[in-house]
Amino acid sequence: MGEPSKLGVGVRGLVLGLGCLAVLVPFWAVLMTSIASPEEVNRAGGFVLWTNAPTLDSYRAVLSGGIVTRALLVSAGVTAVGTALSLVATIALAYALSRPGSLLQKPILLMTVFTLLFNPGIIPMYLTVKQLGLLDSYWALILPVLVNAFNVIVMRAFFQEIPRELRESAHMDGAGELRILLRIVLPLSKAVVSVIGLFYAVAYWNAFFSAMLYLQSSEKWPLQLVLRTYVVNNTPIGSDQLSSNLENLPPQISVQMAILVISVLPILFVYPFIQKHFAKGLMVGAVKG
Repeated sequence: MGEPSKLGVGVRGLVLGLGCLAVLVPFWAVLMTSIASPEEVNRAGGFVLWTNAPTLDSYRAVLSGGIVTRALLVSAGVTAVGTALSLVATIALAYALSRPGSLLQKPILLMTVFTLLFNPGIIPMYLTVKQLGLLDSYWALILPVLVNAFNVIVMRAFFQEIPRELRESAHMDGAGELRILLRIVLPLSKAVVSVIGLFYAVAYWNAFFSAMLYLQSSEKWPLQLVLRTYVVNNTPIGSDQLSSNLENLPPQISVQMAILVISVLPILFVYPFIQKHFAKGLMVGAVKG
């Protein structure tokens, strides 16, 4: 095939540029509205695309110890604990399924694949959580989604790519399976562990439906449920929810956009450090699986 024409390159560049604008402009509008002064927000009647008098009053209001601050701590805790436990469970299961001759390897693998095809449904899941006594508990946000079958299959395929000779030589030196996993397999699997960890972290951070089902007290709401209540549903948020010391609260839309920015920033900060592992960690494992 010949080199692409200048017209084709120009058209692709134009389409790519328009796509970038379609993604960046809404983020820019959200950010500018969150730091715009009340006068600029009232003058614009909504979103502000540029502010000449930036202020952080909206962020001071939502981070002053009220419901948003509490929800941010809840989301951070659930994400950290859930991601750690999910990685431990996924690594253990994937390693066991990658080892030929493991106890009940084929039945467990079939059960894992089966969960990809059939979802248990909301009502059976709710009844299970209720019977286990997990209602209105943070564990209800973690345990029902502790292991993702897709992540297990990807990680299993990656483990199978590791040369068998490394394991056999470690066995000859007297190393057990746990030591082989910790000293040989995991150091060679940093890419896939990073990617799967990011998948779990994003899922825990963005989850709101399970919190809406299982959490009965608003004091335990994660940030995404607060975001859905006060931004998506446009429920007014007052000083009693914010516990703010500001004499005059910022406009509602500025407060809402500040909550939205706070909910997006953690993943945006983490993603650049993990992005370099995506091609190796996900695609290499998925090809064999």
